[in-house]
Amino acid sequence: MKKALVFQHIEVEDLGTLENILVKNAFQIDYIKFFCNDTIPDNLESYSLMLSLGGPMDTWMVKKYPWLIKQKIAIEKFVIEMERPFIGLCLGCQLLGEVLGGKVIQSQIQEIGFCDVKLSTDGKKDKVFHNFPKTFKAFQWHSYEISGLKNQNIKILAYTSTTPIQLFKYKNHAYGIQFHLEIKSDTISNWLTNKIYKDSLIDKFGDNAIKYLEKEQKLYLDNINLLCSKLFKNINIDNSLV
Repeated sequence: MKKALVFQHIEVEDLGTLENILVKNAFQIDYIKFFCNDTIPDNLESYSLMLSLGGPMDTWMVKKYPWLIKQKIAIEKFVIEMERPFIGLCLGCQLLGEVLGGKVIQSQIQEIGFCDVKLSTDGKKDKVFHNFPKTFKAFQWHSYEISGLKNQNIKILAYTSTTPIQLFKYKNHAYGIQFHLEIKSDTISNWLTNKIYKDSLIDKFGDNAIKYLEKEQKLYLDNINLLCSKLFKNINIDNSLV
């Protein structure tokens, strides 16, 4: 059985639809729940896939969340030394970017909600995203982003009107995804139980923010779920990746 190591930073932000997809594809999932004081295992060699999820903390908050340092060390070993498949979502995307020499900066415009993501020329040719629409809706929730990715082995695969790096890959086995395709019907309501998330949403959209997101979710969720399934299918069928 293939094994996936998943770094989870906050209880409400989990694998979402990716959990069922991994199970259906015969993966054993080992969660490292940092909010439960879990520690990263030493035997990274036993894993064929690593995923790092999102969270309300930022990559520079190492004093408050010292496990951020340990996680970056593990990502560096898994991605650069071992060259094993990696997927970083939102915070996980930024952690991968820092490991590869980039910098996390505050976004000029905070992105929350459903936004148009556009594939770059490299994205349209990428083996994982080549059959995605050239422009597609994805769920966003971030106020920081990765910047300054100058590693020659990195390609920028997608962007939005306000965030130049929404999606990038390192060589052919590690992907940083700033947006969310893994959301379920209860994802947004679960995230809003977190005060940081709820306050940032109301600050951006006002008192009707929750109703606004619920309306948007009804429009786009089914297609986003299809894209998430396509994402993993494209990854899983390529033996050089998983």
